[in-house]
Amino acid sequence: MHPGHQRRGVGLALVHTVLGAADALGEPLVALLGSPAYYGRFGFRAGTDHGIAAPDPAWGAYFQVRTLTAHDPALRGTFAYAEPFERV
Repeated sequence: MHPGHQRRGVGLALVHTVLGAADALGEPLVALLGSPAYYGRFGFRAGTDHGIAAPDPAWGAYFQVRTLTAHDPALRGTFAYAEPFERV
């Protein structure tokens, strides 16, 4: 986001909207690639904390997961993006 548009609550609103929608749809988790300092406030933790490996190990702590209501701790392995996102 352009620095002139930061700190207006847009990112906060987007994260809360995505988490709420994913939870309502019964998704077990949301994964993202981003700053641990920023996304940690929303409950995101390193994917490895939940047994979920990044598609690219070089992403390290920047690959994060936020578990949702439908999460099953037995869900483990390497995260795979949905096919349309794999082409991006």
